[in-house]
Amino acid sequence: MSNVLPRLQRFAAARFSPEGEYGLHLTVGIAFLLLAMAGFARLAGAVVAGAPITQLDMVVANWLHAHASQGGLLRDALLVLTHIHSTPGVLAIAFGVGVWLYRRGQRYWIVALVSSVPGGMLLNVALKHTFERARPHFEEPILTLTTYSFPSGHTMAATVLYGLLACYFARHANSWIGRLLPFVLAALTIGLIAFSRMYLGAHYLTDILAALAEGCGWLAICIGGAATLNRRRAARERRASGRAPRQEI
Repeated sequence: MSNVLPRLQRFAAARFSPEGEYGLHLTVGIAFLLLAMAGFARLAGAVVAGAPITQLDMVVANWLHAHASQGGLLRDALLVLTHIHSTPGVLAIAFGVGVWLYRRGQRYWIVALVSSVPGGMLLNVALKHTFERARPHFEEPILTLTTYSFPSGHTMAATVLYGLLACYFARHANSWIGRLLPFVLAALTIGLIAFSRMYLGAHYLTDILAALAEGCGWLAICIGGAATLNRRRAARERRASGRAPRQEI
């Protein structure tokens, strides 16, 4: 027993060490992943079981469609926003971000970007075909889509793309405002894209909430994994040279 306690203390200290190759970044990533998985599982179970929240889905969808059917500048602006963040649009934005990161020598951030955005899109398609939930149905739809509804692909893609950018800029900020502002801007952008999908009748509220949980969980895996690879590389170089190399993540 006397040997167990020191080992547990060393293990706990290593898990919360910012410099350890399996330290704080991986610990935080796993914590976010578990929370996101729990949230997604609750929403998926509610959708499959037809829980009361699905009735709220219908109420919100019908109310938004009634307003969107009247047309106007808001609907036109949200149509533009939702088309920009279609699959080709998000991949084009991600490609531009990847080129920018490459020029800055941020190879581990590129790993996180490639795994989170294209990888997250593939994960979303797999989940759609797992649950096979039909999209909202209206007599006069604004958007006509033949794919499944749960979870929202636009929302998931926006979450991983803008969430990763927020993490990058916050990581390189020098003040608490600089660290907070990227997340505020990312949240506003993701929220607006998610709202556009509901307003235009493409998704239910639970589709959006599940996609947010899915995106946060997947992003935690990708950034945590890339950060761990980076720290393992830094640890190897430190042992080889006796100096502390610069870390990207």
